[in-house]
Amino acid sequence: MKRPKLKKASKRMSCSKRYKIQKKVREHNRKLRKEAKKKGVSKRPKKDLGVPSSAPFKEEILREAEQRRQQIEEEKQRKRQAKKEERAQKRKREKEPASKETEPKVKRVRQDEDTAKQTTPNKNSKQYLCSELNKVIDASDVVIEVLDARDPLGYRCPQLEEAVLRREGNKKLLLVLNKIDLVPKENVERWIQCLQQEFPVVAFKASTQIKDKTVQAKKSRIVASNEVLDKSRGAACFGNTLLTELLTSLAASKQNETSLRVGVVGFPNVGKSSLINSLKGVLACNAGVKRGITKSMQEVHILKNVKLMDSPGVIASSSNPPAAMALRSLQVEEGQESVLEAVRTLLKQCDKTQIMLQYTVPDFRNSLEFLSLFAKKRGYLQKGGIPNTEQAATVFLADWTGAKMSYHCKAQENRSLPAYMSDAVVAEMKNGWDLNQLQRGNEETLKGIKFPNQASSISIISKGPTAGLLNVSDISEDKPGAAATETEAEQNDENNKPEQTTEEANETVEPEKQKEPLKKQPGRVQFQSVPIDTSLSTDAYDFNTDFK
Repeated sequence: MKRPKLKKASKRMSCSKRYKIQKKVREHNRKLRKEAKKKGVSKRPKKDLGVPSSAPFKEEILREAEQRRQQIEEEKQRKRQAKKEERAQKRKREKEPASKETEPKVKRVRQDEDTAKQTTPNKNSKQYLCSELNKVIDASDVVIEVLDARDPLGYRCPQLEEAVLRREGNKKLLLVLNKIDLVPKENVERWIQCLQQEFPVVAFKASTQIKDKTVQAKKSRIVASNEVLDKSRGAACFGNTLLTELLTSLAASKQNETSLRVGVVGFPNVGKSSLINSLKGVLACNAGVKRGITKSMQEVHILKNVKLMDSPGVIASSSNPPAAMALRSLQVEEGQESVLEAVRTLLKQCDKTQIMLQYTVPDFRNSLEFLSLFAKKRGYLQKGGIPNTEQAATVFLADWTGAKMSYHCKAQENRSLPAYMSDAVVAEMKNGWDLNQLQRGNEETLKGIKFPNQASSISIISKGPTAGLLNVSDISEDKPGAAATETEAEQNDENNKPEQTTEEANETVEPEKQKEPLKKQPGRVQFQSVPIDTSLSTDAYDFNTDFK
């Protein structure tokens, strides 16, 4: 079959455009000729006519010219030879071994470089993060433990609180309940009453849109007609005046002339850096959705007599439940756990109906099907229209760890004191704070925030306080617990099975019958027969019957 000729693009153009191009070319050529005339450059180089025959003493002139040419050639040859000898001597010096006097110096320099490489700490290592966290605790007079209001009990670290209480210097411990705008109001009030039985609690909502001074100076020149951006949900900050007044009054009551040092601690992504930025009013510490941004201690002066210290997040022990590790550890960032496994663990803790309503997706059987539906809903598609489940899982996990997803846990009102606390410790921790001012400030903070509805917030069951690692010896001895290993085995076995939510687990009372495993035969593939209900009157074919 003869290949059809491809139609070439037409080269036709309007006359005005063609004349314009010709005019530009003429002007360009004229300019080149002018520049060449100024420089004295002609198109054709003039030919050397030599010595005319009628010139007197022609032979002598030619002889002198030949001698001059020979001298120039000899000079060039001499320079080439000198360069060759210089290069040869340089190669010889490089090949010769170093003298005995210079050898020890070179070795010493190399040893110093090796030791410098060894002594520089790895900022991503757990030992370095623990040492920085201990530095903050040791250097602070008041320790603020930031808790996520969606699961305050789960974000408490007993090892951290015990370490603060046992340190010398009568350190104060203050609980800050952050992200209260993501929890129903009744739930926040109950948690404040529950936590106030042990430590003073400050309700707080950090601002997530604080920018650098330079950006603020540029934007201040343009005055908007309405201040919608400033009054938006992300830019607003609540509880900062109350916390600043409490710290100022405590600093004034101190007899020392030094400023009050306040350490901000907590698990990753609870809002430690955002809290400091909200109190300062400027982007002083790096903050973001990604967990583990802060790697070392950082000091920020918010007032003359108050100094805040940012710290890296508390490292969660691997003996914790999988749901706690998915939300509060850095296993996904460090590559120890995949994002898909973390999403599968979180979906098991939630009610399927609430997830479907929150993300507006249809019914799903397992986490992979949910991520496929979620990716199609958001437009996360790969080449060929395949859903990008990896990107969907990353966005889903960022919603849960960041300040976006609304979920809550029921407050435990009749909770007993931990082993490391007593009534005397509780009284000592509350001493020095104005509790009436604290109560009034929390009430004013709760009045100004728009809380989500109880029905629109996902309800989960808290797994209790999360164990953390504070010492280097604990890190070396830390091993995954039996619960973690069992869950890993279950996850490997249940990759293709429909996942069961919390409500379905409570409703199912009868035990499931054990299915007999299929006998494996070499060289053959066996499929399990599925019974088909033939009593249906309709002729509609159900694909789920054979393609489960």
